[in-house]
Amino acid sequence: MSLPDSLAAAIAQAQAATQAAIDDGLIRLQVELLFPELKVMPVAQQFVIPFEALSSDLRVIFPDAGNAALARRDWGEKPYPIRGIVDVKANFLPTEKLFIFVEPSSVEVERVEKLCQDALDRPVVFLNPRLEDVATIGIGYAGRQLRERFLNLFQSSYYIRPLQGAVVYRCYPSPWQVWVEQDGEYQLVAEAPQRPMGEALDQMLMRARGEDPTQQVLPKRGLLSNLQQFLRALSQ
Repeated sequence: MSLPDSLAAAIAQAQAATQAAIDDGLIRLQVELLFPELKVMPVAQQFVIPFEALSSDLRVIFPDAGNAALARRDWGEKPYPIRGIVDVKANFLPTEKLFIFVEPSSVEVERVEKLCQDALDRPVVFLNPRLEDVATIGIGYAGRQLRERFLNLFQSSYYIRPLQGAVVYRCYPSPWQVWVEQDGEYQLVAEAPQRPMGEALDQMLMRARGEDPTQQVLPKRGLLSNLQQFLRALSQ
């Protein structure tokens, strides 16, 4: 699997990867397109399309009633319900087969967890979740328990995040990948079973650039320009 060359291609990859994961029996999934200033509403509208074949067996959930109302207005008539998390009609029905949460945040995490419990063994997909806000859920015992009990149940079916001249990428069922910009093109330089992050990611990037990870620290200059370069490529 190669990096997408447009936002539309990224959404299409996310759709296919998520469906493949569901077909393989995974029931707690998340999709993350981590581009700055990305407007999630139009992304969600496109992401949901392949799943509309489920008709009324699909449920799309927004963080609040206001965003749900905007989606109902802008998306037009749909055969499936679009609700806010605290909507009076938010409780899941036994006949529903797939639940897609659009940008759920840590503010609603308790209600989100309860709804996911109600879903039982039916698939739940988080699109660009913001559930791990340390300021809200904490970094102590309570936050750790929440992660172990709930957040860690979710697996990434799709993830793309531009960094400093690089991209962290995962498209199910492929492993996690690190791509680095070299001579104007992105090249795959590393794969891992878990998401590369922190020092491990820094070392991967330094090795890819021929640098000694035991002697140097990654420079921070150029982050914005490299990020903008990648975003421009996606927008073409």
